[in-house]
Amino acid sequence: MNTRDKLIIADLEKFRVLSREHIATLHFNNCKNKVNECNRVMLRLTRENKVSVSKERRMYNYFPSKHIKKDSSKLNHYLAIADLYVKLMQFDKPRRYDVEPKLNFINGPEPDVFAIWHNKLFFIEIQLSDYSKKQWQEKMNRYEMYFLSEAWKGLDWQPQDKKLFPTVWIVGKGGGMIPGNSFRCIHATVEEMVEKLRR
Repeated sequence: MNTRDKLIIADLEKFRVLSREHIATLHFNNCKNKVNECNRVMLRLTRENKVSVSKERRMYNYFPSKHIKKDSSKLNHYLAIADLYVKLMQFDKPRRYDVEPKLNFINGPEPDVFAIWHNKLFFIEIQLSDYSKKQWQEKMNRYEMYFLSEAWKGLDWQPQDKKLFPTVWIVGKGGGMIPGNSFRCIHATVEEMVEKLRR
C-alpha cells in the first residue's frame, strides 16, 4: 500500500464511513479527474479487502474492513460528521477533529466531535432531528455538570498556561435549544460561524 492508501484507510477508521465524494475531495483533489482516479483506487482497495463498500445508495459508501453495519441507524450521522469536516476544510483545515471523543465523565456530554478550528476549541453537536425543549435541557445539563466538574481541564489538548472550555457548537436543527449558563453555546452553520470568528 502506498501513503495515500494508508491515509484513506486511516480516515475510514476515524469517520467509520465515507462517501466516494468525501474520499475524492479529501484525497484526490490534486488529480485532473479526481472522481475517476478515486474510483480506480477504491476498486483496487475493495478487491484487496482493505476496505468494504455499500452500493445501496446512488453514491457508494466505503467502510474500513472492520466496519459498522451498512444499514446502521447511525450511518447518516457518521456521514454528516464527515460532511462537516469537508465543509470546515473549505475555510481552514481543523488542527484536530476527534469523532465521538470519550470525555471519561459519568453521565456527561457525548459530543459528536471535538475540534480545534481557527485556533478555537469546539464541542460539536450535529443535529439531524428535532429535539424537544426537554431533550435540549437534558443535553445542556450534561454540559453544565461537565463544566462545573472541571474534569475537562485534564484533557490532553488543553493549553499549559490557561485551561479553556470549548464552545458548544450546534450544527443543524436547533429549534428549542436552551443555551448553557456557564459556557458558550452557539447554533450556527459553518458560514455563520466563520462570520462570527471574523468579528
